[in-house]
Amino acid sequence: MATDTHTSRIVAEKFVERLGRQDPAGIQDLFAEEIDWHVPGSHALPWTGRRTRREEVAPYFTTMWPHFAQGRSKVARERVIVDGGDVVLLAVFTHTAAATGKEFTTPAAMHLLVENGRIVRMHLYEDTLTVEEAFNAG
Repeated sequence: MATDTHTSRIVAEKFVERLGRQDPAGIQDLFAEEIDWHVPGSHALPWTGRRTRREEVAPYFTTMWPHFAQGRSKVARERVIVDGGDVVLLAVFTHTAAATGKEFTTPAAMHLLVENGRIVRMHLYEDTLTVEEAFNAG
């Protein structure tokens, strides 16, 4: 079912706000039971990959966040584009890998699809090579 732009914007704003608070349970609550989630990456980044169920959302964040040095992340949100149920968030992420101390910056785009007031799709596009290299101690 198509979702109006206003509803999609509200859901996306809640998503961003809960992300900023590092509230994995609150983020998970925004998702439908069945989802299309994709974060490209590698085996070196255990939080990456596909997810298909709501209950897999919170573990994504609780697995990922400890790998970043606490208090050393910055997100510069550049633009939010909403068209019906589609929401595209454009940003630049800067993080520090906890294990290596390496800081890295990557532009990122996140595509959300909202249906019936719930997120049914989340695809993240970022420079995964830069992220992986930050975690490589060599």
